[in-house]
Amino acid sequence: MKNIMLQGLDADGGEKIYKLVNFEGNKVILYFYPKDNTSGCTQEACDFRDNINRLTNYATVIGVSPDSIKSHKSFKEKQNLNFILLSDSEHKLAEAFEVWKEKSMYGRKYMGIERSTFILDKNLKIEKEWRKVKVKGHVDDVINYLLNK
Repeated sequence: MKNIMLQGLDADGGEKIYKLVNFEGNKVILYFYPKDNTSGCTQEACDFRDNINRLTNYATVIGVSPDSIKSHKSFKEKQNLNFILLSDSEHKLAEAFEVWKEKSMYGRKYMGIERSTFILDKNLKIEKEWRKVKVKGHVDDVINYLLNK
């Protein structure tokens, strides 16, 4: 996982290139979500926001979705988010973490993000993962894991 670059993933703060190695030596909470400004994704982002002080004692929080930087900036401002959002418009990172999946809604099949969270250890190896995340209580699960690790 160390060689996975977040290249082409623009950050909401204007940075152009991210590399996971930039975070080596720190744990990272990397959470993938389907779409800015939707009910479940907004709730999840706000749960991370509201618990950021508890989380940053242990790890850096990074949210990733296929949305544009413009969308991320608007979402971040509207929800007063206090962590990095990365735009994975070509879903390269989502594919690397195997969260770009076929989904179905109202009988229509399409490709999209399977809501998932990963904790990367200080060597940037996957330490813990949650797939097919249900939003309610998820951030509490992440905090409990970090507190009891």
